Amino acid sequence: MSANKQATVRVTLEKSVAGQLKSIAASVRGLGLRRRHQTVTVADTVENRGMIRAARHLVKVENA
Repeated sequence: MSANKQATVRVTLEKSVAGQLKSIAASVRGLGLRRRHQTVTVADTVENRGMIRAARHLVKVENA
């Protein structure tokens, strides 16, 4: 992988954050997701992977 090309992942919010712990909802918001079925592309970093792991039961992850 070249130095200027950073790995990314596509994250889709499959289920609602209603009724979830505030920390889980905050992780979803931190990824840039606001509503169900919304998809965002985020950098594949340790921090983003941690937020994805916290909300793994709500999101779908694909390599981009």
